[in-house]
Amino acid sequence: MRPATRSWKPVVQAPRRLFSTSLRRLDNYAFIGLGQMGYQMARNLQAKLAPSDTVRLFDINRDAAEKLVEEMKAQAGGAVAEISSSAAEASKDADTVITCLPEPQHVKATYDAIIKGGLVPKSSPRLFIDCSTIDPTSSRQVAAAISEALPNGQGTFVDAPMSGGVVGATAGTLTFMLGAPPDLVSRVEPILLRMGKRVLHCGPQGAGLSAKLANNYLLAIENIATAEAMNLGVKWGLDPKVLASVINVSTGKCWPSEVNNPVPGVVETAPANRDYKGGFGIGLMRKDLRLAILAAQEAGAKLPLAEKASEVYEAAESEERCKGRDFSVIYRWLGGKE
Repeated sequence: MRPATRSWKPVVQAPRRLFSTSLRRLDNYAFIGLGQMGYQMARNLQAKLAPSDTVRLFDINRDAAEKLVEEMKAQAGGAVAEISSSAAEASKDADTVITCLPEPQHVKATYDAIIKGGLVPKSSPRLFIDCSTIDPTSSRQVAAAISEALPNGQGTFVDAPMSGGVVGATAGTLTFMLGAPPDLVSRVEPILLRMGKRVLHCGPQGAGLSAKLANNYLLAIENIATAEAMNLGVKWGLDPKVLASVINVSTGKCWPSEVNNPVPGVVETAPANRDYKGGFGIGLMRKDLRLAILAAQEAGAKLPLAEKASEVYEAAESEERCKGRDFSVIYRWLGGKE
């Protein structure tokens, strides 16, 4: 992924900052959104916090929250885990609020509820980290609402979308693309590194999302092109493993060809070998592509391939044999030999 701004830099893991040489400050966290990604991220966060800390969990699916708390209690160490009845309740006393939600409207509604629930200043500025993948404009609107509710630097909202999928979330190896003021990076990065292995500071608030959407737009196009090229070669009679080996030492090499190859039997660990189950869902790719198009329109950037790519993903997802599967299922939609 190419940097979105000149301020991009890799961040190495930093030690947890202590507020005193003799007495450690107790931290309260709220984690809102326990879907496939958020569930695993919250689990890793809680496990790596001190027992004196507290993590309050909320999801509209209370069963998910209850299951996660039971898992947390079963493992040794980690912060105290509690279930809250609402996003506002979870956030009320939190020093750090982390959200991981599906769509822009969910992020806006959640933070509206948090603000209306009554945000009050604390002894140190409150931090709001949104790990959702939404459009930069919506993210900036939420950031402005937080600043208005907690003026004079008493509350700051940053964007930190991630890459690595459910596998990375489970293993704690996610890469976060951070959009935040430079002076906040040293506070945010240790928190994110409890849930991942790398933080890339992309620039000011909103820049993390811009970088994520640019990357995923490229991935969406590469995936279609890879499926088309592999299908073309197979139709010509080429062995798919031979074709993939040529591509992967040549100029066509990309993540969809090397790691997530869409032809069954080429890459053992790819979803194509599991009936395209697991991996990055085609619906999620459609969503990210839509958000990239929206952001590009607002920025005045041309994306000549975007509309056609959207049509391809929409058409594939509408077919039962492709719906709900990994986005590499485009190969199946094309009529590729399996």
